Amino acid sequence: MSVSAPAAPKKGLRQVVLASMAGTIVEWYEFFLYATAATLVFNKVFFPPSEDPYAPIIAAFVTYAVGFVARPLGGIVFAHFGDRYGRKHLLQVAIIMVGASTFLMGCLPTFATVGYWAPALLVALRFIQGIAVGGEWGGAVLLVAEHAPAKSRGFWASWPQAALPLGNLLATIVLLVLSASLSPEAFLSWGWRIGFWLSVVIVAVGYYVRTKISDAPIFQETQRKIEQEDEVRYGVFEVLKRYPRGVLTAMGLRFAENILYYMVVTFSITYLSVWVKMDTSSILGLMFFAHVFQFVIVPLTGALTDRVGRKPVYIAGAVLTGVWPFVAFPMFNTAAPLMVILAIILGLFVHGLMYAGQPAIMSEMFPTRMRYAGVSFGYQVTSIVAGSVAPIIATALLGQFASWVPIALYLVGAALITLIAAVSLRETKGITLEEIDRLDHERHIAPLMQSTRAEATPGA
Repeated sequence: MSVSAPAAPKKGLRQVVLASMAGTIVEWYEFFLYATAATLVFNKVFFPPSEDPYAPIIAAFVTYAVGFVARPLGGIVFAHFGDRYGRKHLLQVAIIMVGASTFLMGCLPTFATVGYWAPALLVALRFIQGIAVGGEWGGAVLLVAEHAPAKSRGFWASWPQAALPLGNLLATIVLLVLSASLSPEAFLSWGWRIGFWLSVVIVAVGYYVRTKISDAPIFQETQRKIEQEDEVRYGVFEVLKRYPRGVLTAMGLRFAENILYYMVVTFSITYLSVWVKMDTSSILGLMFFAHVFQFVIVPLTGALTDRVGRKPVYIAGAVLTGVWPFVAFPMFNTAAPLMVILAIILGLFVHGLMYAGQPAIMSEMFPTRMRYAGVSFGYQVTSIVAGSVAPIIATALLGQFASWVPIALYLVGAALITLIAAVSLRETKGITLEEIDRLDHERHIAPLMQSTRAEATPGA
């Protein structure tokens, strides 16, 4: 892929990108840490022992899924206030909530100490995390998308997505160092907690950076209109009423991308450790290099969407999602490090074809007055039926059929859903957000204003 990055804009945009990425790094540090711990630690320390090796893993993944269930609630709440009061303030609240809940997870007592209170407390903290993360993503990507130039929005808005591998990279490094420097007993007893406690450092840096930026001028203008004109409405119910196609399309685009990601970086750990019998340190080491690759490929793919369009890149990602498992699982089964890392990298490359363009695509689906609501709802609700249950379904299929083929077919089905959404997508490369707001005003606000004035005019 030969794609040159756009020339750097004013310093202000680079600061906005950094502020947006800071919180997203925290989010994905926590999520990857939790996903890895669910496979390697939580199934052993927070749940009762079982003769079935898959049962505790599935139980741990169920608590993992709780965070996804909470995300739409967080998206709705944060989007409502974010469209009204601004992206910046809500993002500051979100990063504190994510950091506090992650730190407290590292303080939880185990099942051997308090019994079923251990998983109950884990679920409670996971729910709080999910609410915060549900509000984090939409605000973070919109902060950049609304500041970025129209001609390079795909590139700049992809940087918060590139924070995903950075967060995962940090989590991988922490877990790799801890698992390599501690005995298995020490790591399982207390070493894993250090990774959760270290999130405080990232949160502090992220919160400070976010105090130094402001909302985009286009949002500030829309905020003024919301305050002065009753006809300018916002929120989840308004976006569902006015832009149902945009919400459904966003959900369809998200479906396979979300499932593929958690198959590549979460379930693959389970498959490689339980089925292929690779050791933990080797798996985490391979994940380290895979995340470095993903960090590079995401902004390059974002730039590609600015050049050739959002739609063709996404269609390619959807098609290749259905192909990847038939290539990857035989490579996993070799247990050869080179083959395993290539399979993971291929999965992350395919994922990047869809993931990199999402902020620009979804930002261009909705007007400013309800953009936070539309983006967050479409993105987060899908997680409930996609990424949250993907590791559970895959683990159950592996345990039931002792084969990767049903898992591959599961991915093919997901790919078909996203392919339909991508084909129906309206190409928006290069469109200005002001044009989207103008069209929204003509179609929805102006008729409402005319109706209101007619009702207020005597004899009308």
